[in-house]
Amino acid sequence: MLLSNLVTLALALAKIALTQHELRSRPFAKLNAHRALHNTPISSVSNGTSTPTQSTAGTQTPRLSFTAASSCSYWLEDIKHQGFSPFNTNPGSYQVFRNVKDFGAIGTTLYFLDMGQAYTYASAGDGITDDTAAINSAISSGNRCNPANCESSTTTPAVVYFPAGTYLVSSSIIDFYETQLIGNPNCLPTIKAAPSFSLAPGSVGVIDGDIYDQTGHLSYGSTNTFYRQVRNFVIDTTSFPANRLIRGIHWPTAQATSLQNVVFQMSASPGTQHEGVFIEEGSGGFMSDLVFNGGHYGANWGNQQFTMRNLTFNNAVTAINQIWDWGWTYKSITINNCGTGLNMSSIDPATGRQSVGSITLIDSSINNTPIGIATARSTSSLPPTAGSLIIENVVFTNVAPTVSMSDGSTFSATGNLAEFVDGNTYIPSGPIAINGRLSGFPRPANLLQSDGKFYERSKPQYSSEPLEMIYSVRSGGAKGDGVTDDTAAIQHVINLAAYLHKIVFFDFGVYKVTHTLFIPPGSRIVGETYPAGAVLIEINIESPLGSPTGLWDVHSRIGGFSGSFLQQNDCPKTPNVATPPTPVNTRCIAAFLGLHITKTAASVYLENVWIWTADHDLDDPSGQNTQITIYTGRGLLIESKNGPVWLVGTAVEHFALYQYQFANTMNIFAGQIQTETAYYQPNPVATIPFPPVTSLNDPVFIPFPINDSGDIAEGWGLRVLNSENILIYGAGLYSFFNNYDNTCAIPTDNLYCQARIFSIEGSSSNINIYNLNTIGAASMVDRDGNFLARAGDNVNVFPDTIALFRSG
Repeated sequence: MLLSNLVTLALALAKIALTQHELRSRPFAKLNAHRALHNTPISSVSNGTSTPTQSTAGTQTPRLSFTAASSCSYWLEDIKHQGFSPFNTNPGSYQVFRNVKDFGAIGTTLYFLDMGQAYTYASAGDGITDDTAAINSAISSGNRCNPANCESSTTTPAVVYFPAGTYLVSSSIIDFYETQLIGNPNCLPTIKAAPSFSLAPGSVGVIDGDIYDQTGHLSYGSTNTFYRQVRNFVIDTTSFPANRLIRGIHWPTAQATSLQNVVFQMSASPGTQHEGVFIEEGSGGFMSDLVFNGGHYGANWGNQQFTMRNLTFNNAVTAINQIWDWGWTYKSITINNCGTGLNMSSIDPATGRQSVGSITLIDSSINNTPIGIATARSTSSLPPTAGSLIIENVVFTNVAPTVSMSDGSTFSATGNLAEFVDGNTYIPSGPIAINGRLSGFPRPANLLQSDGKFYERSKPQYSSEPLEMIYSVRSGGAKGDGVTDDTAAIQHVINLAAYLHKIVFFDFGVYKVTHTLFIPPGSRIVGETYPAGAVLIEINIESPLGSPTGLWDVHSRIGGFSGSFLQQNDCPKTPNVATPPTPVNTRCIAAFLGLHITKTAASVYLENVWIWTADHDLDDPSGQNTQITIYTGRGLLIESKNGPVWLVGTAVEHFALYQYQFANTMNIFAGQIQTETAYYQPNPVATIPFPPVTSLNDPVFIPFPINDSGDIAEGWGLRVLNSENILIYGAGLYSFFNNYDNTCAIPTDNLYCQARIFSIEGSSSNINIYNLNTIGAASMVDRDGNFLARAGDNVNVFPDTIALFRSG
């Protein structure tokens, strides 16, 4: 089963069940191509993605590989577009899907004739007409949430589609909130910067995801910028002077966002100043299937956390320049013929301290690059655990040194480096500082591909499927108006599509369901731009290895949006009202459990999935993202008896009892996971209004006197119970508030938001974590109620960091 590009919302206490048995606001923002890889019908939910062609030997150059014009056909371009925004002020006239050519873009396409057959080469770089104004009109039309006067909105979504062609731009393309920029995956459209390209006011990129306002701040709060995507493009800056700075995409962003299937063509001339992607703030996030050719920096970025997969860099001066981070996981990175592979030696000029918290690099290769990784970490560098570095299963060819340190020391390795650790370790006791080789985590065979790397799969876009294979839920009778009960209509479409082997297409809308939707094996479901549905997703399909049940770009949003009846007027925060004795506002008890992978489920793949209890009102009329209090019980529960389960770039936030819980399970890969506990706790504590349910293995809270925070019944970031072979490649477990007071999260030796945040219990074994980052918790790791690691022993740039933890 394959699901993509969906948001599940708290409109009714219903659920989506993926089953084989039945056929029925964030604080502390940092200031400072081609075909889909897989189109086989496996169980999935996704937004769908393809992967650009990658070169493993050098720079990728445009090829005159003429393909029949008909092969550029893509069903998303041709389908009847019926999506609408029911809670928009003008739902009847508001346009969700926008084809840039309908707004006047030309997108020059050259055609050639050969024996009567028309051929097209859509990326010849010969764009003639300036398409800037037309593209920006396609994005901005309809009184949308624009960066000049809006913080966020769920009522003005847009899919902005680019057919095959070359689109010449003389100034920046300004992205808006909840916008997907989508190109044709069969013939990637090219956005080509003109030789005279100039930045729009406040912009710093050819495509700019968040421009600066007149006060010098980003227009959208970067840690609250959700629900956006750019996929299926070539961004070409080669016509712009090499000695001048130009950036392909500016992307300060947060959860439920992605860049996918994009090629960045930059100048590789001596002295080039071109950059592919620039990020300076945010709380991400996920990227995959990107190719960077040339440039001074292929990528120049910093953010709280990110997961990035399948990135290739060719012929850059520096492939990746890491400006700052708390935690970052890189998987399947290929670096060829660059000066430096990864530069993580950034120093804050104001303090002289390191600004990079931790990096995890796995299943990758660096080739013909003089310096593999540059780091500022040394025995005397500050903060003490900053620059924590993990390397596992990375091949170095013609790279010397592998790691270059700021004190002049180096580390060199040739061939496959099984594991390198630089940072504090607990095996399971510590801290013990290590700088050197260790043996890598033992990898269960059912988590791996044939090459020994962890399994991965890009989001299918079904780019080769004809239009007649797509079945729209609105064509099948669903309304999507947020009022009508669409349960029966949606179930009928799902059942019929499964029988006919068709793909279910959710036109944008808000789909109210009042009973469980059952999704049979083999189903393929795609959303237009995060259409909305139920509260809970349950997966119990036992899929075969190599053909997992998959969810890509599937996000649960509980409350905080128009039509949810869970907004600021319904569920205001009440930090000055003690609960108890004042009872909980029962109108704001919204969900029992976010996502459940049951005992019978096997082979489940989640990529870029965010399960979010809203902490603020996205449709706040005041534009202030006002905080709200919504009560939800449990986040992501995994009980799969044998696994395997892959969690790639997932996040779970603001649930009462726990965010992630792995109970009686085994063989899980996760990286990077990210959590935030409920802002209102401990007023009330976690067990109000959700008393523990024994059959679900809910946590039992016991006294833990690390500090004087009182009752310790506060939600876990991560809880592991009676489980084995849990491999976590980067984790950010955050507690930012104590009853809406965030002073507790400011790093000190004796002030914390809650006592503990990560628990290992029972017969659990082989629990392994690289780069565990925690915020606001006195204890970083507990074992059966006893703390193993104190935050004060592992101070980093803002979080506290353990580079390596092994339970034994």
